[in-house]
Amino acid sequence: MATTHGSRASLDKKPHEVASMFDGVAKRYDLTNTVLSFGQDRSWRKATRAALDLKPGERVLDLAAGTGVSTVELGRSGAWVVATDFSKGMLHAGAARRVPMVAGDAMALPYADAVFDAATISFGLRNVSDFEAGLREIARVTKPGGRLVVSEFSTPTFGPFRQVYMEYLMKALPWVARAVSSNPDAYVYLAESIRAWPTQEQLAATIEAAGWRHVQWRNLTGGIVALHRAHR
Repeated sequence: MATTHGSRASLDKKPHEVASMFDGVAKRYDLTNTVLSFGQDRSWRKATRAALDLKPGERVLDLAAGTGVSTVELGRSGAWVVATDFSKGMLHAGAARRVPMVAGDAMALPYADAVFDAATISFGLRNVSDFEAGLREIARVTKPGGRLVVSEFSTPTFGPFRQVYMEYLMKALPWVARAVSSNPDAYVYLAESIRAWPTQEQLAATIEAAGWRHVQWRNLTGGIVALHRAHR
């Protein structure tokens, strides 16, 4: 498991350790996410699809796709979408879904240059050991003018709500995970990684530095989640 510094997860993660962690939670991953988000995960996936503004026939990379739930949602647009994840356990858990699935590392994607019209990574960028390198690699496989949407947990904008949310992350989330997850200890890491993640403004600057243009973001659920949109 990724190391921790005090009460915060280190962003210096070892890819094989994080992949192993997700292998361990794959069996009940989707159920756990729905419970922990109070069902908001469904609306977040729909918002990601809308932000990508996909067209029928476009080729789309769904990175950190897990079991492919997000890939199915994106495919409702008529685009051709490939699920890509470095956890083979997650891909195996979603094998029954009728979507193409490829095992791959975000920092060394198994795709040629400029092959995708759009790309997205949902709740996975913070698990990439060098997420700036990951953003550059996504840019490599995206066509000039192509779109990127990063859906990621972020910083609630309202102070009192932010305090309650952080208390939930560090106390209630691991407790709830013990009741529904196949590997509840992993959710301690996940909670800490959310707390250690950059703010909306900081992430926008990082995306721009990685070669993306016209970076914008909007908050969902009071800033619990932020959608960052950019162009290649």
